Amino acid sequence: MGSTPISGTLRQFSLNTLKYVPLSNFADRFVERRLRRGTQTIRELQDELRITNDQLEFILDDARDKEVRAMVAETPNAALEHHEAQRHLEVIQRHRDHLLKAIADHQVHQDQLLDKLIN
Repeated sequence: MGSTPISGTLRQFSLNTLKYVPLSNFADRFVERRLRRGTQTIRELQDELRITNDQLEFILDDARDKEVRAMVAETPNAALEHHEAQRHLEVIQRHRDHLLKAIADHQVHQDQLLDKLIN
């Protein structure tokens, strides 16, 4: 009894308020579900970006240190370490750029879904 919808009207949690509102149709429910998934994905990407930024800061410092050592030591081993650190830095920077683009793309998609929901 208590769990059945009143008058056959489905009710769903609204994204914008803390109250229950009736859903107009299946398409709205589908869009809201995609919005929730998109929001979760953006959060996960932002968390990964925070971690990547911390790693990038550490790797950048390490690459700078190895660059100075390579200049001072002038040995093939020091030059190799510097080269490897530089490559690692470039990989992390590409990963960070990928995350930034993915976040921006997901935000654009979220905006498009919100437009569908409003219209």
